[in-house]
Amino acid sequence: MSFSGTQNYIASRELQLAVNAAITLQKPLLIKGEPGTGKTMLAEELARSLNAPLIQWHIKSTTKAQQGLYEYDAVSRLRDSQLGDDKVHDIGNYIVKGKLWQAFDANQRVILLIDEIDKADIEFPNDLLLELDKMEFFVYETQQVVKAKQRPIVIITSNNEKELPDAFLRRCFFHYIQFPDADEMRSIVNVHYPDIKKTLLDQALTSFFDLRDIPGLKKKPSTSELIDWLKLLVAEDIPAEALQDKDGKKSIPPLYGALLKNEQDIHLFEKLVFMARR
Repeated sequence: MSFSGTQNYIASRELQLAVNAAITLQKPLLIKGEPGTGKTMLAEELARSLNAPLIQWHIKSTTKAQQGLYEYDAVSRLRDSQLGDDKVHDIGNYIVKGKLWQAFDANQRVILLIDEIDKADIEFPNDLLLELDKMEFFVYETQQVVKAKQRPIVIITSNNEKELPDAFLRRCFFHYIQFPDADEMRSIVNVHYPDIKKTLLDQALTSFFDLRDIPGLKKKPSTSELIDWLKLLVAEDIPAEALQDKDGKKSIPPLYGALLKNEQDIHLFEKLVFMARR
């Protein structure tokens, strides 16, 4: 069982090694990188590559670790007791399985994605230490131990919004997705737009990386934003010449709103272009 990327996902040699090392060590793979560099898509394509089910747990600021294990629906049990329903005598009828329980309960090995773990409270990772290490947990309401039938492959993503606890990091295999260089980006684009004109792609990549190199940007454009921008350029049939600098001076590329996503960066970019023209 190994991963080497897919037809739809270009994985660097380092990323392939990280995925396969985590699988061999049976440790969660912690993936960090800029937003839009394909961290979530990695889990999706890994599942497709290994022909394994994918269970996704998308973390929010209000998510608690307990929700990944199970939740006890006391409200429904109280309502059923008032209505005289016989199932109220079995508390198991009111235990709602979380994403980890679903992964542990699967008869075949699954891919478990814990997406954007850094969005949750700082104690969230620590609350999952034992469960991810031992691949089991205890259900107090039913007095049962839930153990993984098949140890899932766990992919954990983080956008580096906050530091993760050392105890949690020790239990993971870590990999940081470096931003693709021009050659790697060209390969990624060709997966999405195999028929794109070379002149348009070359000039678009030049404009894109020049934009990323502007100092002071609050949010640099990512791979996913480049893909969206190219889609618009192709749809609007914009020629490569429209992306080139005029007379050696800076020009504003068309549809740049697909690349810059806040007014601070747009104002900075427009100011730099204006100063270059003077």
